[in-house]
Amino acid sequence: MTTLILLFHPDLSRSRANAALAKAVATQPQVEIVDMTALYPQGVDMERDGEREAARLLGAESIVLQFPMQWYSTPPLLKAWQDAVLSRMGYIYPETEGAGLAGKPIMIAATMGAAEETYRCDGRNRVTVPELLAPLRATANRLAMDWCEPFLLYNADGLDAPALAEAEGGYRDALSRLAISSSHAKAA
Repeated sequence: MTTLILLFHPDLSRSRANAALAKAVATQPQVEIVDMTALYPQGVDMERDGEREAARLLGAESIVLQFPMQWYSTPPLLKAWQDAVLSRMGYIYPETEGAGLAGKPIMIAATMGAAEETYRCDGRNRVTVPELLAPLRATANRLAMDWCEPFLLYNADGLDAPALAEAEGGYRDALSRLAISSSHAKAA
């Protein structure tokens, strides 16, 4: 049973939180982490990369999209990846590639630099992170994937070492729950 983590950080070498989260789960059994920015520094292309990325998704039992929230959205490479890979799977080859995603658990692991209270209807941003994730949830729904509770890390820029260690443990726990969800989906 493999959990595939697609890490979409624009500059992982300058990341504190996303790098720490990835490192914390890298040694877990059956976890594969792919640094998508390192793999596709020039961007992802449906013709050139679509088949390989579709095969990667189909080979996984569960999928995690990990990224820092940027301007209330995903990093540009994640959006390009969606356009290239998920458009291919969901619209060009829906009976073969797209059908292979049905029932597959997907989890979002997002970090936000600001505190959680800023992401409330009455907070500075006037929107919640789950509301910002609605397009990803709609995409998962369109592909008949099993949307799992997102792992959300607020104040990522300001976490001290103990708080970051606690977040790492929370991420490991979230992946364990995802693996259980994946085994239940497979058994069904």
